[in-house]
Amino acid sequence: MKNWKLKEIVVLSVLAVVFGVVYLAFMPIGQILVGFFGPIGYDLIFGIWFIVSIIAAYILRRPGAAFLSETVAATVEVLLGNALGPLLILTGMIQGAGAEAAFAITRYRKYNLIVLMLAGVLAAIFSFVWGYFRSGYAALDPSYVTAMLAVRMISGAIIAGIFGKVLSDSLAKTGVLSSFPLGKELRRKKAA
Repeated sequence: MKNWKLKEIVVLSVLAVVFGVVYLAFMPIGQILVGFFGPIGYDLIFGIWFIVSIIAAYILRRPGAAFLSETVAATVEVLLGNALGPLLILTGMIQGAGAEAAFAITRYRKYNLIVLMLAGVLAAIFSFVWGYFRSGYAALDPSYVTAMLAVRMISGAIIAGIFGKVLSDSLAKTGVLSSFPLGKELRRKKAA
């Protein structure tokens, strides 16, 4: 976080706290979906658990924003009582690293829809590999496991990537992000 401005740290922290609460709120929804569809139920909405990393990176455009926001959000979720406990922080770090990888691939220069969707997909892949070993997916039929991964990747691309962009752009249009890179980019586009 070297060379970060205080306002960037504050925005990242606020986003992480808000989404830590959102993440915890989505746990029962995931459990209901598992009741209907089996383990793949969580994968249908798994993209929600990556969204803060995409939003923070898209707004701040700083190396580490995706990783840090996801890690802090997971920590908040644990502090609020998620039953997984401290292991969830490691999960958040892995998800954040996946999203961060997409921005690192572009050397932190591109923040278009394709890169945001890629961030959601990579967060899905990273989290799935972790989940495969931690949650015992190897005991499931390989075709079912493949379907779980595909659904999680689609969820990451749509919920985290597309919806994360829409949410961030909507927030930027209010003017509250005018001093951040996303707000400045929207002003330039408007002026052109």
